[in-house]
Amino acid sequence: MATAYCMKCRRKVEIRNPRQITLKNGRPATQGVCPSCGTKVFRIGKA
Repeated sequence: MATAYCMKCRRKVEIRNPRQITLKNGRPATQGVCPSCGTKVFRIGKA
């Protein structure tokens, strides 16, 4: 499972509903939701 840093919780969390996206510059990234607070979390790079 992919992890990301949640800015609201101030800790690393597992990404809920992860989905692969591509940034404007062509780099891969993973975007999802924090399981505890529901904030959008984001991680650059392949999962």
